[in-house]
Amino acid sequence: MLRVLAALVIVLCPLGVHAETGADAWLRYAPLEATAVGRMRQSVPERVLLAGTGEVLETAHQELARGIRGMLGRDLPTAAGPSPDGAIVLGTLAQIRRVIPQLDPGVLYGADAYRVRAMRVNGARYIVVAAENDRGVLYGTFALLRRIALADPIIDLNDSSNPYAGIRWVNQWDNLAGTIERGYGGASIFWEAGHARADLSRVSQYGRLLASVGINGISVNNVNANPQVLSSALIPDIARIAAALRPWGVHVALAIDFGSPQSVGNLATYDPIDPAVIAWWKTRVDEIYRAVPDFAGFVLKADSEGRVGPSTYGRTHADAANVVARALAPHGGLIFYRGFVYDHHMDWQNPKNDRARAAYDNFHPLDGKFDSNVIVQIKNGPIDFQVREPASPLFGALPHTNEAIELQITQEYMGQSQHAVFLVPMWKETLDFNMGGAKPMLVKAIVAGKITGRLSGGFVGVANVGLDANWSGNHLSQANLYGFGRLAWDPDLSARQIIDEWTRLTFGNDRLVGKVVEDLQLSSWATYESYTGPLGLQTLTDIVGNHYGVAVEASERNGWGQWHFADENGVGMERSVAKGTGFIGQYQPAVAKLYETLANCPDNLLLFMHHVPYTYRLHSGKTVIQYLYDSHYDGAAAVEGYVRQWSTLKGLIDDERYRAVLAQLDYQAGQAIVWRDGVSNWFLRASKIPDAQARVGNYPGRFEAESATLIGYVAKPVTPWEGASGGQAIECTAAPCSVTFKYSGAAGTHDLLVRYFDTNTGASHFKLSVAGKVVGEWAASDERLVKNERVDSSSSTRRVFSGIALAPGDEIRIDGTPNGGETAALDYVEIH
Repeated sequence: MLRVLAALVIVLCPLGVHAETGADAWLRYAPLEATAVGRMRQSVPERVLLAGTGEVLETAHQELARGIRGMLGRDLPTAAGPSPDGAIVLGTLAQIRRVIPQLDPGVLYGADAYRVRAMRVNGARYIVVAAENDRGVLYGTFALLRRIALADPIIDLNDSSNPYAGIRWVNQWDNLAGTIERGYGGASIFWEAGHARADLSRVSQYGRLLASVGINGISVNNVNANPQVLSSALIPDIARIAAALRPWGVHVALAIDFGSPQSVGNLATYDPIDPAVIAWWKTRVDEIYRAVPDFAGFVLKADSEGRVGPSTYGRTHADAANVVARALAPHGGLIFYRGFVYDHHMDWQNPKNDRARAAYDNFHPLDGKFDSNVIVQIKNGPIDFQVREPASPLFGALPHTNEAIELQITQEYMGQSQHAVFLVPMWKETLDFNMGGAKPMLVKAIVAGKITGRLSGGFVGVANVGLDANWSGNHLSQANLYGFGRLAWDPDLSARQIIDEWTRLTFGNDRLVGKVVEDLQLSSWATYESYTGPLGLQTLTDIVGNHYGVAVEASERNGWGQWHFADENGVGMERSVAKGTGFIGQYQPAVAKLYETLANCPDNLLLFMHHVPYTYRLHSGKTVIQYLYDSHYDGAAAVEGYVRQWSTLKGLIDDERYRAVLAQLDYQAGQAIVWRDGVSNWFLRASKIPDAQARVGNYPGRFEAESATLIGYVAKPVTPWEGASGGQAIECTAAPCSVTFKYSGAAGTHDLLVRYFDTNTGASHFKLSVAGKVVGEWAASDERLVKNERVDSSSSTRRVFSGIALAPGDEIRIDGTPNGGETAALDYVEIH
């Protein structure tokens, strides 16, 4: 039925949609449909009145004019004063009361709060956008434009909104050279060749996106900071970046290296209690503020993953944070001190060692010892942005310390830019989690300083946008940046409300588009979890490599931490107090009671908290091993469903974005099969318990390349073995190379799938022939793919040829031509 409706829309209502790159994200301001335009024109005044002056207020004015022109097709002239025709009035409360007292919109509380109110004065229509400060006026303007874009009624509009937390920042992990650590949207928009880019227009456009969802601060360089970011030579660059963001009310911060007094200042030490070090920090901070008076502060990663820190001198994290905080304090600056501190050289053979314990063990003893402008920045879970983690116990362990939650918008362990994973449902689970008992201590209230009523804190998201036109490398991933901003402003919003807004703003108000995109996005996190690491098993990614491809054992037997302890007897990390690492004891008693026993522990975190036999039965009654098999097959099938669902939108979305998302989902569907087969076969080998449905290890219609007739090709093992079907691939070592299969099935039309490897060392060429006739040629040179130099799961991809006529005895041949260091490697052919 949906396909029929879509076809009718295409036939009866030619769209004339033009290509879109995604650069405007959710701020497209596309023309509304005719009936909505007519309704809005009756409700929206035809002029704008600025009640004050200022850079941010003028930005609000220009944005309003841009939005009205785009959505309603009319200009918005400026009124000099009250008009008999009314106006949209922009200004602070004080400005509006002074200029037009009768338009007083009422009382607001707190910085950045705004009210958008439709009013009539002497018969004239007014919409008043008022706030405590200019930045609030800008936020209110975006809220008004959002309502218009959603075609929501505004004739009786009376909305007021107060940010839940004062601190709403993003962290960029950009390197001064122009690359981005864990960035999947291209090169840095800030840096190039050691300095700020000559053209910072893209930075200003980013400021617009951030302001539209209420973000008020940004650190613009990697937390693994290059010390030179604090050199005097770079301060003018920082000032230029700050100037590009200032019109949008976004203040600039820097990630710093704790050893800077020595490496940049040429001191003999960086000991935080040394008087020379204390003086150096003060002098350098004063110099920055002279160039950037509204500088926001610093982000500091110390004593973590090889970064220098206070332990060098036997000092504490509080000592380290406070020496910088005291230099910032006279200027109103903040320091975010990352709680991501653990020993990455731990003895993996000691079952009591547990990376999950580290944040609590390091910071709980220091509660109350940090200065008032220090904020401890805590990752949502105790490990590292995994697909499912419990809320970090540190949130409930620092009652006298400012805290911020760190969420990762960029999808480091979540399929990067190649898998659609909407993260708001995951974030909501943490934000709404009760860290206490009968007296609620929700994480969102803790980090916003609402539990004690005297502390400040907030929300930080690792964003890592880049120069790619669509910012994130994936059109659907833009929803995570939008969702973070909306949650940071109001964490009580539901995931469904957020994705409904984003979808309609990004793709329009068509109902079919809305249903397909929203259903896909809202299920995507659970789907990704199901084909990677369910039951709290963690995503079994290449933890010591690119954090992307399946590599089950990469996280075991090394210093980065134990993750799943799978062997022939069972699976899971034992973190109980009674017989494990004691991690569960770091929680408040009510939470510890939930996790300590198998009887209480929820299934979705079972293997994070406990080690159990493969035959252990979940609350659902299913055994652990069968759940692992079923989950991976269900997840792979769900992504195939995404491809079919998206295909129904052809003609309802501009062709450029439609094709880009379709290609991304098709690739994801192929990768989900790599994950399905890799993890399922690994656990089949480990447990020796077969799949009750006889799917694992049995692939009808699949022909392994190493079992075919080879010319010039040689079979080689793949490492890790689960990254290729059968643990092997064929590589061309003596061109010309070909592989030949004999078809012995029934005559008919089939889909033919070729699984091959696309590394970043060249661009091999392939030619597929059936019964002597060429049916396809392609190059292994897809820049969209997550690639590396190795033949493994990360470089595994597929090409599908539909409608191929096959008869018994037909020869299926693939000719492979290597290029550069790429070996035209093949895994298998599959016939459906």
